[in-house]
Amino acid sequence: MNVIVSNQQQALLSTLDIDLIKSITGTYSAFEIVQMFQNFFHNKMVLDVTAVKEFDKIQTYQVLAKGLDMEKVIFVMPEGSSLCTPQFLAQLITLGIYNFTSNVEGIKYLIKTSNTLKDVEHIQKAGGGGAINNGSNQQQTQQVNRQEQFNTILGIKNATEQAGSTTFTYILKKELAAVYGENVVALEINKKDFQAFNDKNLLSITPDSMRATIEKYRGKAIILIDLADYDDFTMCTDMIFLLEPSTIKLNKLMRNNRSIFNKLKTKKVVVNKSLLDNKDLSEFEYEAGIKVFYNMPPLNERKKNEPVVGLLMKLGLINVNDNVQKNNTKIFGLFRR
Repeated sequence: MNVIVSNQQQALLSTLDIDLIKSITGTYSAFEIVQMFQNFFHNKMVLDVTAVKEFDKIQTYQVLAKGLDMEKVIFVMPEGSSLCTPQFLAQLITLGIYNFTSNVEGIKYLIKTSNTLKDVEHIQKAGGGGAINNGSNQQQTQQVNRQEQFNTILGIKNATEQAGSTTFTYILKKELAAVYGENVVALEINKKDFQAFNDKNLLSITPDSMRATIEKYRGKAIILIDLADYDDFTMCTDMIFLLEPSTIKLNKLMRNNRSIFNKLKTKKVVVNKSLLDNKDLSEFEYEAGIKVFYNMPPLNERKKNEPVVGLLMKLGLINVNDNVQKNNTKIFGLFRR
């Protein structure tokens, strides 16, 4: 039997179909939550962090980590908040907190299977290893530093319907493979489109196998994930949201989610298959109230696409060396960051 503690995210948690022994709503201090549940028998606690006073302060989580079994607690973070950043999550990981998500799918997964340090150590690296000097976790931190880790796990998600995430991921993978060779792998979730490319480093997987697959390819420099319409981003160290700027696609997007552009304000939005010039792009940004990270024109998957190189440079995944090396058949020599 499980416990739910909710506040601002009560509507989200009300959609969970799980066995409950207790459910409370309100705002409590970390000490009050520890006192309520320290000796309360339950399987998992789904904790809406907005139900905890000063939930944006790491000291609050120190109290919870000390007083409760962190393997049993699932922290539900408000999507798009400052808590959903590698920097903040890295501090939680340093405290021994590995189970966090911002959506129902993630909660359902964590109820069945708790994360381990290996599942989240890439986030700790992306966030700089965490800023807390916690003696009880020093051994865990040293273990992270000793193990081989990812450089980047880049998620690519369609913001507008069918914005081209599959072909976009394939083209990024092909361009990165020219630099990293076999050290790049791309995954697609809940689809079979990658099979048509006949490339052993393009894999079609299910949500249930995602974490195991990522663990299998732990030694790769870059993992690309075509998320398409899948909503769990917790495995990614960076995200791109694809937005196709046609009137019909944008109107459908707004009808389905009127607050979508508010959510995209802090995201890396790539306008894909775009014929917008600089003036059009500025008008679009003004009307949508967002800043576009990159304006990507239609791409030919059979050719080298210089705009893709520009995006990869902006993401920090490659650099361009304008000194032409001897016997180099390319105009630019690309090398790892």
